Amino acid sequence: MKRALITGGSGDIGAAICRHLAEQGIHVIVHSNNNRSKAEAIVQEIQENSQSAEAVSFDVSQHLQTTEQLQRLLQMGAIQIIINNAGIHIDAPLAGMSYNAWRQVTDVSLQGFYNVTQPLLMPMIRTRWGRIINMSSIAAVMGNRGQCNYAAAKAALHGATKSLAQELASRNITVNAIAPGIIQGRMSEHSFDPQTIKTLVPMQRAGKPEEVAALTAFLCSDAAGYVSGQIIGINGAMA
Repeated sequence: MKRALITGGSGDIGAAICRHLAEQGIHVIVHSNNNRSKAEAIVQEIQENSQSAEAVSFDVSQHLQTTEQLQRLLQMGAIQIIINNAGIHIDAPLAGMSYNAWRQVTDVSLQGFYNVTQPLLMPMIRTRWGRIINMSSIAAVMGNRGQCNYAAAKAALHGATKSLAQELASRNITVNAIAPGIIQGRMSEHSFDPQTIKTLVPMQRAGKPEEVAALTAFLCSDAAGYVSGQIIGINGAMA
């Protein structure tokens, strides 16, 4: 049974991804940082459907803590699917943005990518099969006022995605990024009212976490074995 680590798995998009992958017969490792109870609830839901899951908690921005937890997980075998979904917002115009706000956001999205992915690569390479998906944002493609930190971190992931895809292509390992637009959930419900969404999104609605999860599940499948190094938008024709 393939094993998948979904960072930020306790969030709206992360939870939907966990459910979709579990339905595909994959053992999902539901990651959280400060929301262990939500991760455990998702695990229980998956297990009640006779599917396989476990919860894990650590701060992806902390290198040593992350490495220790990953080494423990690797004792059970290679993790062949990595979904780098963890991310945070601390929004402000750059002129008024604190160094702490810049550093925290980039540490989770960019440094967290390295902290999680690098220790898992050699075990994955030895299996000669793998899928790595980095969750980006439309902000990395179009920019967004008040989100220089977030957009910068996610845009950096695009370069890392394309470079790592080339490094791993001969090993039957694909690396892609998904750049969602406005998606229903806690992170968007306080930022975009229905009228604003109709104005910004040509499809005149927010996307659903399940739609992002369905795209993610496809990229994790054998059918997507020739798709690598791509930045794939899912945004209702915003870009």
